[in-house]
This record gives sequence, C-alpha cells and structure tokens, in this order.
Amino acid sequence: MKKVKKGTPGYLDYKKKIEIIRAFIYFGIVAAIFLLGYFQTGTRLNLLTVVAVLGCLPAAKVLVGVITRFPYRSIEKVRAEEIAEKTGHLTVCYDMVITSREKIMPVDCIVISGNNIFGYTHYEKVDLNVLAAHIKEILRQNQYTGLSVRILNEYKPFITRAEGLDHIAEVEKADTKEREDAIRRVILNISM
Repeated sequence: MKKVKKGTPGYLDYKKKIEIIRAFIYFGIVAAIFLLGYFQTGTRLNLLTVVAVLGCLPAAKVLVGVITRFPYRSIEKVRAEEIAEKTGHLTVCYDMVITSREKIMPVDCIVISGNNIFGYTHYEKVDLNVLAAHIKEILRQNQYTGLSVRILNEYKPFITRAEGLDHIAEVEKADTKEREDAIRRVILNISM
C-alpha cells in the first residue's frame, strides 16, 4: 500500500485502512500475550496478564482513531482532479477532519491564496461559521492575521471562487507561496 501524505487526496481512506490494520495487530498481540500467560500458568493471575492489560492502552488509542475517522471518506477523485487542474497557482490541501474542543468538522478541500482561504465540505451537518471561526482563531494564535476564511458546502460556488482566485494569483504573480505553505501546515496540524 503506497503511503499518502496528509493534505493530499485519498489521505482519509488510506489512514482509515492503516489504523484498522494496526488495531487488529495490536489487539492480536494483546490476546497472544494473555493466552501465552494463561496456557503457561493455567490461571489468568500472572505477570503476562498485567502486560496484556497494559498493552490494551496503545491498542485502544489506535481504535479511537479508527472510530473517529470511520464516518468520513476522502474527496472523490474526479473532484480532486478538477480542483487540481483549476488551482495551479494556489496552495491546496485535501481530506481534513478539523477538530476543536467541541466539534469534529470534516473538510474536503481548502485553497489558500494570499489572505483568502476558501474551503469546501460536502457534509451538511458541519456548521460552516463555527468551522471558519475556528480556523481563523487558530491562525490568529499562530500570528497569521488579516485573513479571510470562508467555508462552503456547495461545490459549484467553491470551484468558481477557487478558479477566480487562481486567475488573480496568475496575474499578480505575488510571492506568497512560503506564507501560504506555513498557513497550510497550521491547518493540517489541527486536522486528524
């Protein structure tokens, strides 16, 4: 299985598969240690039972990641390709599940151009204003101010705005790529 980097199309599906495999392996090791101790001593009251119980902690942590990501899927390949061909001059990140203290908010794609950040999510239950405010607040805490953050849940307006931002970036040819990459890293840091 080829590794998919965070922020690229297909990341959520890849991460889900990897964590499911890891959970099976971890719980398999825990079961093997427990059974080994049980068959050697004839009772569950032994040191290997303690090791198996402690081994449940990292296994449970992986299982929490599986359960948290399970309802969300990666952006469709067709849409990712369309976004990529229409945003050649923009900084783009895909497949994010942004977390705050209160909510888990999936985002299919975010494009960054100068001080403008536009995102798209196809999930109807996401509160777009809360998501935009959370991203803006995290960026403000990281000394990125004066940014306009807008999240949309309709694809047509999103791709139209992204294409418009790409045309503006092509004409202006401003050297903001380094700052945009730094903003992208901050956004990916608050994403699972």
